[in-house]
Amino acid sequence: MPMGQLTQVLRDLDPSSDPRLIVGPQTVDDAGVVVLGERDGLPAGVEIALVQTVDYFPPVLDDAYLYGAVAAANSLSDVYAMGGRPVSALNLAGFPKGFNEQWIADIFRGGFEKVAEAGAVVAGGHTVEAPEPQFGFAVTGIVDRAHLADNAGAKPGDVIYLTKSLGMGSMTTAGKFRKAPDEAVRSAALQMATLNNRAAEAMNAAGSSACTDITGFGLNGHASNIARSSGVTIRFELSAVPIFPGARDLAAKGVVSGGVKRGKSALAGAVQVAAGLDNALVDISYDAETSGGLLIVLPEANAARLEDELAGRDVPVHRIGEVLPREGDSLVQLV
Repeated sequence: MPMGQLTQVLRDLDPSSDPRLIVGPQTVDDAGVVVLGERDGLPAGVEIALVQTVDYFPPVLDDAYLYGAVAAANSLSDVYAMGGRPVSALNLAGFPKGFNEQWIADIFRGGFEKVAEAGAVVAGGHTVEAPEPQFGFAVTGIVDRAHLADNAGAKPGDVIYLTKSLGMGSMTTAGKFRKAPDEAVRSAALQMATLNNRAAEAMNAAGSSACTDITGFGLNGHASNIARSSGVTIRFELSAVPIFPGARDLAAKGVVSGGVKRGKSALAGAVQVAAGLDNALVDISYDAETSGGLLIVLPEANAARLEDELAGRDVPVHRIGEVLPREGDSLVQLV
């Protein structure tokens, strides 16, 4: 569902009256967080914070195994973006009648193996016949409330890091229309299939103010959710944003997903673009990503620790922006 439409639908809902819900749909966060305690049958003084999320989508790759793995990594990522650890997953799948059984088996194998890599278990699921393939997971994790990284904690003076390169919208679109070499598309698929577990571990070790993962709403869309919920403006230095090899050239030729058009429409007036920026890079900043990296917001004083923690886990280190006091209607600034 487009970002603007989703926001409008959620605006009139209010499930927050239950005190167990500490992160709900109003902030358009990556996952919900529910705290269980004595009223739920736990011993007095014992609490468990559950992180719950669900995600599934049609194929973005021709390789059935990698499609399953990417769908799983994408679903698991929302738990990592909250600072949590996945525990269990329920599979959601739909396939057309007569769909190739070997492809189905490969999709499931890719997804189930990725869940196992995350240290979680597939506890069941639900499958249906569908007009086109759909695959993903509902994931439950746990989070230490001291490490909870939601959308609402960014503060002026914080700095921002991104842990994966942008450009998956261009790469998957190029793969669909045979406009990029197979090896380039496969390299992009391997990035998408990479779990965000190590990035989350680094973030928890360093201490964060807020976090999100960059997926269907793109960099600008997900950053605007943090800015709106935190009452701040986020500024990105576009030249510092990591771009996947080949994606910029594809975007310059108009090879982007529909996320660019949707993002520009939904964020009209909320994103300010400085004069003279590369139009292709601006488009990529709006484009939808699949299983993108973590956008980590933290105090400047914690930045060196985060860089050390990321590097020590072989996670790319890219400082791309800063948090400013709210400037009018501006949620995101590209400079």
